[in-house]
Amino acid sequence: MKVIDRIIEQARLSPRTIVLCESDDERIVQAALRASKEKIAHIILVGKIKTILKLINDNDATNTLNGITVIDPEHSPLVTEFSQVFFEKRKHKGMTLEAAALAIKKPLCFANLLVDLGYAHGSVAGAVNTTADVVRNAIQVIGVSPEAKLVSSFFLMIMCQPFHQLKGGIIFSDCGLVIDPNAEELADIAMAAARNAQALLGEEPKVAMLSFSTNGSAKHSAVDKVVNASNIIKAAMPHLAIDADVQLDAAIVADIAEKKGPNSKVKGQSNVLVFPNLEAGNIGYKLAERMAQATAIGPLLQGLTKPANDLSRGCNAGDIFLVIAVTVVQAQTMNHSAREQSSLLTPIPA
Repeated sequence: MKVIDRIIEQARLSPRTIVLCESDDERIVQAALRASKEKIAHIILVGKIKTILKLINDNDATNTLNGITVIDPEHSPLVTEFSQVFFEKRKHKGMTLEAAALAIKKPLCFANLLVDLGYAHGSVAGAVNTTADVVRNAIQVIGVSPEAKLVSSFFLMIMCQPFHQLKGGIIFSDCGLVIDPNAEELADIAMAAARNAQALLGEEPKVAMLSFSTNGSAKHSAVDKVVNASNIIKAAMPHLAIDADVQLDAAIVADIAEKKGPNSKVKGQSNVLVFPNLEAGNIGYKLAERMAQATAIGPLLQGLTKPANDLSRGCNAGDIFLVIAVTVVQAQTMNHSAREQSSLLTPIPA
């Protein structure tokens, strides 16, 4: 089964509630309708009710919500609760209760509060909002996981074309957020990426800490950073298959791995590629996408307490549908309990 098909099927086995806040965008509504019809998620759309219903009417001949819940932050009974919660989160930064009441009526903030307070299991945004806004609000509202030092990103790169010699899915990290991580941060990025490989690929993670050096073939402070990060990972996850410093060819080609790193645990079969900095990661994923015609799903976020994923502003409805499916699978893995059933919302499954 192809990686994308496996993720969709896994989402369908145990749907979670996902909130979308850019509901005045037709692509979002199209993806929401598909996700609901294909039963991969319970969808909440945040925005102006009249606008959303018109878009649903324009894109669905049956003119039905198909189980989708619609909430307008301007008129929601949740406003008082959300204002107080957001005020408590941000008062140390000088926010007043009045300012919080205004801020939570913005769909992005309202959507993430639905996740934070258990009305939804995950959120997806970024078709309209910038990555900076999506990430900043997710950190402010949902928060960084106690297991993580920082929020980073990854792309799920899919290679399933007949001409692809390397087939399947690979996690690329970090290609979208952390510009120049130190050794501790790089280790955190790699461990989060390994956990996502386990959840999304259904495989044991095999991590390549990419460098211009393989197994100590070059001496430089940039190589030292990668090696030091690898040592931190090995101490924290001793059973993880990881190559401490490895060039890309040795990470993905078994014959080259045998020559350059005969003692490698990964043996040229990496499914997690960890780039030493954002410059390398961003160039790497775009090379794979544009020159090798790999499908890039993301940027997806890691390190948050609950899932909140970003979209490219150039995405289409199909891209959004796939990110919804990924967010559901991440939520399944995190396995947070749902809030008590509320008459305000569609019941969230436990």
